[in-house]
Amino acid sequence: MSEPHNYHMMPKEFRHYGKQVIDWIADYYEQVEKFPVLPTVKPGDIYAKLPDHAPQSGEPFADVLRDMNDIILPGVTHWQSPNFFAFFPSNTSGPSILGELLSAGLGQQGMMWLTSPACTELETRVMDWLADMLALPEQFHSTASGGGVIQDSASGAALCAVLAAREQATDFAANSNGANGKLIAYISTQTHSSLEKAVKIAGIGSANLRRITVDEYFAMRPDALHRQIQRDRHAGLVPFFVCATVGTTSSNAMDPLPEIGRICRDEGLWMHVDGAMSGTAAICPEYRHFLNGIEYADSFCFNPHKWLFTNFDCDCFFVANRAALIKTLSILPEYLRNQATESGAVIDYRDWQISLGRRFRALKLWFVIRHYGLEGLCYHIRRHVQIAQQFAEWIKASADFELAAPAPLNLVCFRHHGGDDVNKQLLERLNKTGKLYLSHTVLADRFTLRLCVGQTTTEESHVCAAWELIQKIAGEFHKLKFF
Repeated sequence: MSEPHNYHMMPKEFRHYGKQVIDWIADYYEQVEKFPVLPTVKPGDIYAKLPDHAPQSGEPFADVLRDMNDIILPGVTHWQSPNFFAFFPSNTSGPSILGELLSAGLGQQGMMWLTSPACTELETRVMDWLADMLALPEQFHSTASGGGVIQDSASGAALCAVLAAREQATDFAANSNGANGKLIAYISTQTHSSLEKAVKIAGIGSANLRRITVDEYFAMRPDALHRQIQRDRHAGLVPFFVCATVGTTSSNAMDPLPEIGRICRDEGLWMHVDGAMSGTAAICPEYRHFLNGIEYADSFCFNPHKWLFTNFDCDCFFVANRAALIKTLSILPEYLRNQATESGAVIDYRDWQISLGRRFRALKLWFVIRHYGLEGLCYHIRRHVQIAQQFAEWIKASADFELAAPAPLNLVCFRHHGGDDVNKQLLERLNKTGKLYLSHTVLADRFTLRLCVGQTTTEESHVCAAWELIQKIAGEFHKLKFF
């Protein structure tokens, strides 16, 4: 008697369609540059093309791939286009995609060493590799007092840092009794919004978040930080946490880590350093000076999913004292008890993050590092910086444009001399062409355009074409006497 149909995709089918999916992805990358970077769909267009109800019976996989082309692809923003210059990049690469595929295939739940020893120990080793690649101080290595863990995002890392700092400041009482309303955290006016969210979630309260003023380069002012800490102490409050940033989102400003670090050391505050995109640059020896002062930090994170060719999500979070983090986040119900954990000889990464479950993220990062090697990774980082610096020079030499902020690495903030309305119209016209995608910010109360060079396949020719288009549309404004 034949076996009844069990609805699963059998290995033979998986092999057949899997090859088609790999071909689809390879074809996509061969033609991604031809697509408009921003889709032209209107709100609700994709939703309207999808059936009102889920299918009662399974559909042929060929139909699913057809709908990928006909329905989904027209609504995709092409983050992997070499003409994507908006926000910070979210780049990937062939090795990363293949590593992610194997991670999905293995289907690991690596919450504890016991549930996947390879998942845990590979992550520990890869994080130690990265600590070496970035020349981080010894305390951030697993062989010392700290170590690293892969989080989903810098936002998740920030929340873990705030929670550990909160517990350290309250002698680990806040987990039991709640925050007392007196803890004060400090960021700059340019710090990423995830820190405000972390402070809210941690029960500190946004009213207890101090935004420190910045200098003319949009970096945190240590003197203003110190004065605010003193004012809060005199008011009977308890300063406990500072976030410094290596490469702010708006302008890539570099906060002065040594000065901020010494203040945190002297005042007994937890110092968290958000490396976001720019922390990646420190794998190149000539850019490691941006991490000068990292020795004062209690925690540090950066995102390989921004500029290290590793697909989202992958944030690398390091702590100098893992015991404080583990004590803050560890909960051990009976059903998780096991001999390996109780021996103290293993790492259980569930105690280093908010959620219990965790994917095998280290696999894709391992693939990337092994494929490119440090040499290949540095080559592409340097190339992106070189291209961005060339664009900055074109801006400086232009009679119509100006730099809006220093460009230390691969982000160039610029504006047209015509004022905010001109720059807003320029951005809208540029993005409507589909030939590139820029985003904006506001610096010193002025509307500012941002061009970030960080996509895996972006070359000088793409930035040259972007500059030509920018000048062409600006020239049309001149002819129309728009300003």
